Amino acid sequence: MKIEILGTGCKKCIKTKEVVEKALEETGLEAEVVKVEDYETILSYGVMITPGLVIDGEVKLGGKVPSVNDVKGWLAEK
Repeated sequence: MKIEILGTGCKKCIKTKEVVEKALEETGLEAEVVKVEDYETILSYGVMITPGLVIDGEVKLGGKVPSVNDVKGWLAEK
């Protein structure tokens, strides 16, 4: 599983990474977590406001920090 965190390093982007890592820890799942900072790549996903969260190529969220439970729910779909 590949999880991409879209953003340039703002506080919300950093928090999103922390939330993803906590959700992975709590579920016992493993994933490749990648920070995407390139604007063209971020825009290619259709995300106009960061942070964004992409799981296996599917945009799950843009413009806000997800909750741990949100992320756990998306992970359970995989």
